[in-house]
Parts: sequence; C-alpha cells; structure tokens
Amino acid sequence: MLDSLAIIIERPFDLSLRRVRLDAPAATDVVVEVAWSGVSTGTEKLIFTGEMPPFPGMGYPLVPGYEATGTIVETGREVRGRLGETVFVPGARCFGEMRALFGADSRHLVVPAERAVRVPAALGANATLLALAATARHAIRVAGGAPELIVGHGVLGRLIARLATLDGGAPVVWETRAARFAGARGYEVRAAADDSRRDYRTIIDASGDSAILDRLIGRLAPGGMITLAGFYAAPLGFAFPPAFMREARIAIAAQWQPEDLADVAARVAAGRLDLSGLVTHRVPAADAAQAYPAAFNDDSCLKLLIDWRDMT
Repeated sequence: MLDSLAIIIERPFDLSLRRVRLDAPAATDVVVEVAWSGVSTGTEKLIFTGEMPPFPGMGYPLVPGYEATGTIVETGREVRGRLGETVFVPGARCFGEMRALFGADSRHLVVPAERAVRVPAALGANATLLALAATARHAIRVAGGAPELIVGHGVLGRLIARLATLDGGAPVVWETRAARFAGARGYEVRAAADDSRRDYRTIIDASGDSAILDRLIGRLAPGGMITLAGFYAAPLGFAFPPAFMREARIAIAAQWQPEDLADVAARVAAGRLDLSGLVTHRVPAADAAQAYPAAFNDDSCLKLLIDWRDMT
C-alpha cells in the first residue's frame, strides 16, 4: 500500500508533517510526485485558525491545500501515456479516512488522470499559481468582464488585474498595506482614501473583508455590480437605502470551473499571462509548522510555497 509524507492540520494552530496512507490508484489514476505546493492565505488560514465556516469536507485532522505541481511517476493501465508529464494538481482525496480540504499538501498524490493538468516543465514552481489564476478568471467571468476597481493587491488581486489588462481593461486596485503597493503591471494601486471616484460600474473584491460592502456600495455607479471573490469567515451585510438608491447588484464568484483552468493554462503556455513576481517565500516541507504562521501574518509574503523536493 502506498503512503506519503503530508502536512496535517491536526486541530486549530496545530500542524504536523507525518506519513499517511494513500488509496491505491485505479486504472484511470496517476500518482504525482509533488515538487511544490502553495499555502492559501484565504481558506487555509481559516482552517489553521479554526475560523472556517461549515464547508463540505471540513473537519480535523485534515490535509489542506489546492495548489500542487509535480511529475507523474506512476499510472493506471488506461493512462500509461501520461507517465513523466509535469502537471498541476488542484488537490486530491486519496488519503483514506483522513479528511482533505482540498488535499494537495503531500509529497505524493493519487488523482484521476483528468485532474492532473499538463503544464510546461519550464514553469517550475510558478505552476502552483494556476488555481489562483483560474479563480481570477472565474471572478472576471462572473463580473461580466474586466472590472474597473479591484479591492486587494494580494496574489488573487494581482492576477485579476493582470487578466483584466490582457482583456483591454485599465483597473484601479485598492490596497491598505504599504508593503503591497508595489508590483503593479499596467494598472494603478492606491489607498481608498486617495480615490474620489464614486461611479465604478464593476468592482471585484479580493480582500476577504466581511465589512466591505457598505464602502463599495458607496462607490458604485447606478446599476453597478460588486463581485465577491474572496472567502469570508463572518456574515456579510449592508445598509439597504444606499444599495436601493443605486440598484446595486451583488454577485459571488465561487469555485473556478475546468474551462477557467484551461483558459489560464493556455495563456500561460503561450506566454500571454505572466506568473512571475508573485511567489515571495519558499520553505522546505520539514519547516512547514513554522512557515504557515509566516504565510498568514507577514505582509511582505504574497505567496509561500512548500518545497517537497528533498522529501521521500
């Protein structure tokens, strides 16, 4: 029976690296040896702190993560042509009775072959960003096109902005943390207090701030739309009269779809979407317990990756 080293969140604020049993691969499965996995400052932070709302698959202990890239090292008999491919994997459920939300932070993963998306080997660790890029693409689709305002200049906000500019937009991005003002490419980053505009037709919020709606409604044009692309731990609410006066529309961008991932993967492979400058920290898997708090609390940390390459 296969086993693997994996990151386990045992309970809130308690993370370990230990071996877990893996399900045996079926005829249409592949086994991926992971080189890099990403730490999400949205969902994984909420899981780590115990603030994650009820969600399918939630519970402790669990294997977190939905961003992994590596090499197919074993295949089922019906997918043998995939052996040796460099792939991106958006998580797995191969850990027996162990919970997985979403199950990518492991040295080895067993997944259906269609969940292993082939990527150029030259992408290296940046291939882990494809899930966030697909999330950004999905948010833009839900919003109906390139937004005029993006809230939050973390990795998701930056990817929304990069895709929006590729689509011909010229978004403004709001940010509150001084360490995150730098790094704009073809768009402007400013503090909300420095922005007097109150007629934005399309806004995408990537901040995860549950108290954001009243501020954004006050900046909408009549009939404008706010798309919520973050993950919100607390209930969201807003004052009705200003929303009524503007006929505000509010949409939620949920899980990216396969077509979103295919879209951004094709753009990256063609050299149209640049994923550089987004990964700021890389940590050996053996140091994961110390790395997670840094990923969540250090403003200079845009994206932290776990390096599995020296693990067995």
